[in-house]
Amino acid sequence: MKYIKLEVPCLLGLEKLVADEMKRLGLAEVRAENGRVTCRGTLADIPRLNINLRCGARVLAVLAEFPATSFEELFQGVKAVPWQDWIPKNGEFPVKGYSINSQLHSVPACQSIVKKAASAKLGEVYGTEWLPEDGSRYQIRFSIMKDQVHVCLDTSGEGLYKRGYRAVNNGAPLRETLAAAMVLLTGYRGLDPFCDPFCGSGTIPIEAALIAKNRAPGLNRTFAAQKWATLPQQSWMDAADEAISKEYDRVYDIWGGDIDPRSVEIAQANAVKADVEDTVRFEVYDARRFYSTAPYGRLVTNPPYGERLMEKDEVTELYRAFGHTVRLLPEGWRTAILSSHTEFEDAFGQRAKKKRKLYNGMIKCDLFMYGKV
Repeated sequence: MKYIKLEVPCLLGLEKLVADEMKRLGLAEVRAENGRVTCRGTLADIPRLNINLRCGARVLAVLAEFPATSFEELFQGVKAVPWQDWIPKNGEFPVKGYSINSQLHSVPACQSIVKKAASAKLGEVYGTEWLPEDGSRYQIRFSIMKDQVHVCLDTSGEGLYKRGYRAVNNGAPLRETLAAAMVLLTGYRGLDPFCDPFCGSGTIPIEAALIAKNRAPGLNRTFAAQKWATLPQQSWMDAADEAISKEYDRVYDIWGGDIDPRSVEIAQANAVKADVEDTVRFEVYDARRFYSTAPYGRLVTNPPYGERLMEKDEVTELYRAFGHTVRLLPEGWRTAILSSHTEFEDAFGQRAKKKRKLYNGMIKCDLFMYGKV
């Protein structure tokens, strides 16, 4: 059995969650680093990771790692990769990458060298000077950090946050991978009541429903590597069957509310696309009046920040009113609130028991956690 190195980039702060996911899938040599998690796996693990990961950004097959301080070293290192093991004669192989703190700092120049080197190797192997590139896409991704080159193939295509259920959003979308992470960080596994009183397009409650059902988030979408000859269709079918066999079938109490009726309509439609409409419910609701008599539960939410949808003064007043309602919840509740507001705790009226630094797109945020954390 041939083993390869696989890499899963992720948002800063989510490395441990992604590593835990990979360990639960039985991957070996799982290692978390800043912004990524690596492991040792087989070709069959590529479909398994793509279909099952909740918090990772994409799945990369690592093909080469070597030092380079000149374009010649970069060219020779890339050309030494056995590209023919992955890319057929007509395969399309565009190049993306970045360089940080390295002598080879021009990204366009590096992209050109990587492309020329891969083309030279494939041309030699296939005995041609011209490659049509009219077949399936094999996206090459490279990084150069402190003169160390990292060359990969992107097996996912579109990022893993694109689950396939959110065709429409309400203008301030939270990435599905971050929403899933927020839910997991509260320890929610489907047994407690779950609420999001600022649900917007429903991303957090829908991710909570997928977690509660143990439903793999990638079952309703496609991936770039599904069209690769190196990965037989049977491996994707086997991975999907394995994921479906692990689903739970129980009764759950998952709720989302929003003051905007249009957002609630979108959330309900998204729940249908995600096949969780029987698991989560939505309604028009004012978060400032939120309350529950349940002795325990999870409240996970992403209220407006003031930078995108509302003015800062309005948001401060909203946080103050919402904080008052949250403090009235029974002691058994755990609350997690994502915000970039620099005075969130003052406005909310309570210091968080724990904070996690996270990024919502390019916005630096904190996840403020209350109750038993």
